[in-house]
Amino acid sequence: MASPTLLTPTSKLKSLVPIKATKTTTSTATASTTSVPQARRREFLSIAAATLSSPAWLFPLTPAALAASDEEYVKETEEVIQKVKSTISMDKSDPNVATAVAELRETSNSWVAKYRREKNLLARVSFRDMYSAINAVSGHYVSFGPTAPIPAKRKARILEEVETAEKNLLRGR
Repeated sequence: MASPTLLTPTSKLKSLVPIKATKTTTSTATASTTSVPQARRREFLSIAAATLSSPAWLFPLTPAALAASDEEYVKETEEVIQKVKSTISMDKSDPNVATAVAELRETSNSWVAKYRREKNLLARVSFRDMYSAINAVSGHYVSFGPTAPIPAKRKARILEEVETAEKNLLRGR
């Protein structure tokens, strides 16, 4: 047996009765006061709370702060580029391949986690190329293991993306 509140394809929907705000008027000898409806009060308080707790009020961005984050982005991206190049170029018989891949995954995961939320970096060509290269390298090692060699076509594409990311990084893009 179905619940009376359960919606089924054959059940008719009942229209909801709109809730009207009631005004309470109290009269005194000199003045009358009217209370504000509850919905408007909640709306005002939620907007006021959102506005006052916004990080823009607490931490206004200055050009110096943006420049520091840009320099940091360039430095960390160059480090990731060097790790990608060195890890990809390692021979599969090298005993340090597994540790190099683990270090690359840790570095690339922290790079992606840090910069993928930055709206001003998402439009950069260097970010998109680097993200694509990291995604290809990480996907390969996750799928085939840390000691599996990267196929020549994939390796060439990754190196091309890394090179274009590096060039665009130097150009400030």
